[in-house]
Amino acid sequence: MKKKERVLKIIEELGTLYPMTGCTLRYSDPLQLLIATQLAAQCTDERVNIVTKSLFKKYRTVEDFAGADIKELEDDIRSTGFYRNKARNIIACCQKIIADYEGKVPDTMEKLLSLPGVGRKTANVVLGNAFGIPGIVVDTHAKRLSRRLGLTREEDPVKIEFDLMKIVPKDKWTIFSHMLVFHGRAVCKARSPECGSCTIRPYCVFGNKKTEK
Repeated sequence: MKKKERVLKIIEELGTLYPMTGCTLRYSDPLQLLIATQLAAQCTDERVNIVTKSLFKKYRTVEDFAGADIKELEDDIRSTGFYRNKARNIIACCQKIIADYEGKVPDTMEKLLSLPGVGRKTANVVLGNAFGIPGIVVDTHAKRLSRRLGLTREEDPVKIEFDLMKIVPKDKWTIFSHMLVFHGRAVCKARSPECGSCTIRPYCVFGNKKTEK
């Protein structure tokens, strides 16, 4: 079975397993999603959601973040880790949004990548979930699962993203990314993957090799 055919089978099965899949970060507009995604680097979505519950009440606009006292913002986001870099990037990011994009989060990959602290993963999260523009998000789960499934041999997230773009239907890019996260958390775990009970094992290179032993 070719990769494109396997991907369609995988998407179909994951869609059955996780019919309500979606972004697990809580947000109400593109700016909040952009900030939350930056905070989620090396941090769980659960922890970020706890922090942003009060953060988004304190900082309500792009101007609020752009003009924030850096030490105060560091304290506000401390529990997400790497808080100094994150605070610095968030302030600089929002200042650039005001200066270059009329105070609105841009909706193209090129413009999002011009913002401090924003890489392709963050940009694709924002594009796919805030603007409905398809994007493949390669986080730790997507990287692990796409390699185990035999959909890529790459290690670099950007190369993995482009490999997946070639075989996953474009209208499924965003939802496929969410499905990999949900399945990675529930079944295809990093240390103890539950291959024996995994329903996408028939389409998985790693799972088939493991169960053959």
